[in-house]
Amino acid sequence: MNFLTSWSGGKDSCYAMMKAVEQGFVPKVLLNMMNENGKISRSHGLPLAILEQQALQMDVPLEAVPASWEDYEVKYIQTLKSLKSRYDFEAAVFGDIDLQAHKDWEDKVCAAASLQAVLPLWQQDRLVLVNEMLANGIETMIVSCNAQMGENYLGRILTHELAQELQEKGIDPCGENGEFHTMVIHCPLFKNPISLPTYTTTTHENYCFIVWE
Repeated sequence: MNFLTSWSGGKDSCYAMMKAVEQGFVPKVLLNMMNENGKISRSHGLPLAILEQQALQMDVPLEAVPASWEDYEVKYIQTLKSLKSRYDFEAAVFGDIDLQAHKDWEDKVCAAASLQAVLPLWQQDRLVLVNEMLANGIETMIVSCNAQMGENYLGRILTHELAQELQEKGIDPCGENGEFHTMVIHCPLFKNPISLPTYTTTTHENYCFIVWE
């Protein structure tokens, strides 16, 4: 079965894509919803240049679509329909783990585009998942986090020890509730690691971000 990946650039969408490939599915295109100006991804705050690097290393085309929160769903459904006709896929793969509202939305938009929503990580233990990702060769960096974690976590590479540290602090080691977001630097789907631009860090409205230069 051919599929589109809902690609955030982070660990969960990456591992979901890896699992789908392991099951014999064929990736046809990556979809990332950008902010209104099309320069930064809406979910993880990644610049288009980094997303393009990731896509290049996987040899899978990237479709980066600007959208506001107000027209996000309409644009998403329109884009699924358009890409389905161009790339010939039957399913869309998502990296959500256990947030029912997210699954319901994904089922809804896929149904509107006559696609099957596939969630390879659904309802798995979060700490187990993180350790699986690391064991399977996903190298990922924290690129944003809440103020409870603080700016010192930005730029850190996720490890087994860091995941355990986060859990002991009462922070979800997968960041499933938005505690933090990651960016994949290298994984088995990539030919080579991506190269990172320089960056600074900042905090805005109780959330900490990497600012890419």
